[in-house]
Formats: sequence, C-alpha cells, structure tokens
Amino acid sequence: MHDTRYDALARVLVSHSTRVQSGENVLIEAIDIPDAMVIALIRAVRAAGGRPQVSLKHNSIQREILRGTDMETMRLSGDVESYRMDKMQAYIGLRGSHNIAELSDVPGDKMKLYEEHWLKPVHFKIRVPKTKWVVLRWPTPSMAQQARRSTESFEKFYFDVCTMDYNKMSVPAEALKKRMEAADKVRITGPGTDLSFSIRNIPAIPCTGTHNIPDGEVFTAPVRDSVNGVIQYNADTIYQGTVFSDIRLVFKDGRVVEATANNSTKLNEILDTDEGARYIGEFAIGFNPYVREPMLDILFDEKIEGSFHFTPGQAYEDADNGNRSNIHWDMVCIQRPEYGGGEIWFDDTLIRKDGLFVPEDLRGLNPDQLR
Repeated sequence: MHDTRYDALARVLVSHSTRVQSGENVLIEAIDIPDAMVIALIRAVRAAGGRPQVSLKHNSIQREILRGTDMETMRLSGDVESYRMDKMQAYIGLRGSHNIAELSDVPGDKMKLYEEHWLKPVHFKIRVPKTKWVVLRWPTPSMAQQARRSTESFEKFYFDVCTMDYNKMSVPAEALKKRMEAADKVRITGPGTDLSFSIRNIPAIPCTGTHNIPDGEVFTAPVRDSVNGVIQYNADTIYQGTVFSDIRLVFKDGRVVEATANNSTKLNEILDTDEGARYIGEFAIGFNPYVREPMLDILFDEKIEGSFHFTPGQAYEDADNGNRSNIHWDMVCIQRPEYGGGEIWFDDTLIRKDGLFVPEDLRGLNPDQLR
C-alpha cells in the first residue's frame, strides 16, 4: 500500500531542503531505505524538473567491503563517487540502519582508509561545499527501540517532525539570529544552573530544515574563556557507547574545572581527551515543537522544544570561537516547566522563560505558532 507520508517527506526534501530547480542533477543516496520512499523522491525530483540519480546501499554490504579493503580499493571507490558527485547540484542522503552497531567490528585501520580516501574527498571536499544537500535518518525498529517507543508510534512521531512546515521557522529564526549577534552577555538560570558567558562578535547560524531533517535551532559559540558558573543538564546523552545522566559541569574562565555524572570517571576521561575538550565549542537554542523528550539520538535531542545545548569540544567553522578538539559532545538541558523551568537572558533582556520565547519578534518560534 502506498504511504502518502513518503510523498509529503519527499516534497519537503526536494522543495524546501534542497530547493531543486529545473535542469539540476540530484543524487539520491539511500542506505537501507524502502524502495517506495526512493520512488517518491524520484517522482518529486522529476516534478521539480530535476534529473534524479540513485545510489542504493546497505550497511551489511558496506561492512563487508570495508572489512577486507585496501588503499587501492578505497581510492578507486573515492574516485568513482567523486566523479559522480562532482556532476551533482543537489544531494539527498537517507540513512537507515537495521542495526546501529553494524560497522562496529570494522577494524580501525580499514575505517581510516575509508575516511581518508572515500568519505573525505566525496563528501567533505565535494558534497558539503559544492552542492545543496540534506541528510536524514530513517525510522527503523532499532531506532524506535532506542527511543523506547513502539515502531508504529515512533513512525508517526518521525513523520510529524520531518514533514512539518519548516518555512514557518525561517523568519523568527532570523530574528533570533539577529538578537544573538547583537548580544554580549548571556545568562542562563534553572535548577542547579547559573551560567554566564559572552557571545560577542561570534556569528549565529539558523537551522531550519535546509541541511538536516529534523531541524529547529540557532547556534553560536561562547567566547572561549568567558564561561563561568555551573550547569546541570537534565537530558540523558550517549557518547562513545556510554549513556550518561545527571551531568553537572562547573566552569572557571571557560574551562570545565569540575565534572560529575552517573559515571563521573568515564565523563572525565572523555573531557581529558585533549585541551579543547574542557572548553565549550557551541551554544544553541532548540525549538522543534514535535521533539519533546530525549531519545538518545542527538540529531533529534538537540532540537527539543524549550531546550538549549552547551557543547564541550570542537567549534564549528561558521560560528568559530577558536576551540579545537577531537570531541564535540552536544549536552542538552530542557527548560520547560515539567523539567524544572529556567530562563535565558541576553544582556538585560529576558529571551526565554520556562521554554517559551518572550520578545514579540521571537514568539513565532513558540510551539503554538510552529505546530
């Protein structure tokens, strides 16, 4: 039976996320995705006047390719896919997984060959800088299990999130960007949290469905040495295969000087990865009205309605505070009343209280306006 939700998602990806124009070449890369969804995308690309190209992949096949590979094979794969990607104006990547640990037993040296000679030239050197691209996960039973939901209820949630009208976010998200870029001091308060830092002269980037689905955040970064105070996160997070809860960080002049959690030893091991791991590389405010509870998938969790994330590690190039690290760990704090509430201030202006935006120009980001 045809699923009309596939058509709705295809329209979002083609018309909003990649803005396909007549005559453009569009690569649809589908990893463990139902054929019906791929067909819906082909039809949507054609309807927009684009030329669809399709690459079907499976994680189990990719595992076998990588486990026994060598440099020459990876260079050949990279050359072939680079040739194709270089001819594309748009890229839509749908990534499913029947088993999120499918590639876990690929030897590290083989994975490095793949990253250096295939992933890096094809995606980082061509796709990201030269195409209009969007990437999204696909709802599988394993993903539903990770979210602690039934498969049916998770699929409904997924399509509600992914097919919402992302155009509604664009104007108020630009208003939030302007306020962030005009601000100097930020103060965040809530249960166990009293945090102060500066975001002066650091760009703010709105994310409203053009590169990732789901979406709904504006991110920047704190001035590296400006962070002082304490933060108590209230969303569980998974990093390097370990689930953490009740993370509490104390900052002095930008650096994490005290870190505790349900597994404080492992937390501090990760924060000791390198010098930059104890400094913050991103501060972002999330506002997707359909993402309300943590599900241990950061592409969803960082967009939670009424949340912010405050991220130890590497800063992004387009909102750069100079921090460099091999980690980038998005830790999420939810400020809706059922999570204890909280406030975000820019200089002397109350921006958000208990998860709801207060200034008139930002109220379009509140859930009653976005749903």
